[in-house]
Amino acid sequence: MYEALLFAASLRASDPEFKGRLFIAEPQPGALWNGDPRMKQSDALEAFKRLDAEILPFESRHFGQAYPYGNKIEALFALPKGEPFVFFDSDTLITGPVSEVPFDFDRPCASQKVEGTWPQIELYGPGYGEIWKSLYDKFGLEFETTLDLDQPDEYWRRYLYFNAGFFFYKCPHEFGQRFLDYALAIRDDPPQAAALQTFDPWLDQVALPLVIHSFGGARTTLPKNTLDGAISCHYRTFPLLFARESEHAVEVLREVSSPNWIKKVLKEYEPIKRLVYQPKGEKIRAMFDRDHLPRREQMIRNQIKKAGLWMR
Repeated sequence: MYEALLFAASLRASDPEFKGRLFIAEPQPGALWNGDPRMKQSDALEAFKRLDAEILPFESRHFGQAYPYGNKIEALFALPKGEPFVFFDSDTLITGPVSEVPFDFDRPCASQKVEGTWPQIELYGPGYGEIWKSLYDKFGLEFETTLDLDQPDEYWRRYLYFNAGFFFYKCPHEFGQRFLDYALAIRDDPPQAAALQTFDPWLDQVALPLVIHSFGGARTTLPKNTLDGAISCHYRTFPLLFARESEHAVEVLREVSSPNWIKKVLKEYEPIKRLVYQPKGEKIRAMFDRDHLPRREQMIRNQIKKAGLWMR
């Protein structure tokens, strides 16, 4: 809820000319949730209304509590059918005019701000190529054209792999149905080469490249330095935002979280209270040289944890 509120505020601040509709997708209570997953904080709901953000209720029919990452799949069916959409994870700031991004809604892509988290290669087991090819074969998709031949064989970047922090297409229902079909088929009946792999929490990221390729997409169909660049920042967690993101992203965070009407909501969330308003985020920022960051995200996390400043 707090991340989504910052997203909405950053969109309005960074792109005042945005003419599209802004939906905040919200799962509804049901058999697949242990409790009520809806937002209940009246001040937050009022802030969303002030930002002209529409709360979009959707039903959880396949994932819910057991796999909340599935929300991004099931929410697509609540969007207007046949209208182009861009999905963003809530842990994202809009830092520039997203309305100026030249999306080709016939050729989807997704975030390449990703590490090689899946598959996990076992000694004497199948390699990257065999595992990924088995998935493309399962759905009757051509595999060879997805390879980045500039990357070495059996190196994870050679294979199409995205973070699901953003993606887009010309129709949310078409994209959502294929995303759902592929995700359920992989979860319930993986090919033999992938049968020993773990799909939680990676299921959405395993299915996503297959979906994008099936619709004629590619590694990227966007100009450089737009999404995951000058226009948006998928920060993942607030400690990571302060550790590695740009000065501009931090400035946007501080600017949009400063008005009293939004501050009274955000200060209830401990990471924002401690890192933005106190502000211990500057201590994290001083720990890292953003031009020479540790190679792996886990190394950044460990350093922040050692300093006693990690939180989600």
